[in-house]
Amino acid sequence: MAAVVRVLSGAQLLAYVDDLRGVYAEVFGAAPWYEDEERVAQFLVRLGDDARRPGFTAAVALEGARITGFTTGWTTPAPFPADRCYPQVAAGLGAERAKSWLCGALEIDELAVRPTAQGTGTGAALLDAVAAGAPDGRLWLLTSVRSPQAMAFYGRRGWTQATHPAPDGRGVVVFLGPRHPARTLAASRGVEGATAREACRTSGAHGPMHMG
Repeated sequence: MAAVVRVLSGAQLLAYVDDLRGVYAEVFGAAPWYEDEERVAQFLVRLGDDARRPGFTAAVALEGARITGFTTGWTTPAPFPADRCYPQVAAGLGAERAKSWLCGALEIDELAVRPTAQGTGTGAALLDAVAAGAPDGRLWLLTSVRSPQAMAFYGRRGWTQATHPAPDGRGVVVFLGPRHPARTLAASRGVEGATAREACRTSGAHGPMHMG
């Protein structure tokens, strides 16, 4: 059965919280993340807060009544935030580029697809559904070199890698969406990326790093 993708508001998404918990645990409990039950619980708390952010949007993939994947995002505020992984983003891009390229853009936070649905186009459909609302194509996300599959996925989808950390397993990577106005400049600069600290993981703000 082909998945049906539905775009939801924050309140609508929270009606599926039990199913979202199952998807999150199945995806991020596996390699390379190995998140435990405490991290899953943190995700649910974070999701409730994130659903109230300005510009929040989400999409779920449904096979019958079963959720096989989801994605979330919101508008990056100004001034550029200083919590979660945002300091690593600013260090990688530079404060001025982080402000001009990312503030006011649509930021993809989570993208997770059950292993049984990966490779079916579900991840791409979820991403496209949420990305359709990006203002003037200004769309970005954060992922990690710990997930080469995620990095390859975005490359195939036409995303531009804007930071290039050392491939030591801890690097934060910023990607700009296929229609982002700064994508050409980002590609030509070869911006040096920052190294992610464990604070990014404990905050739960790991970005959309596992998809299919």
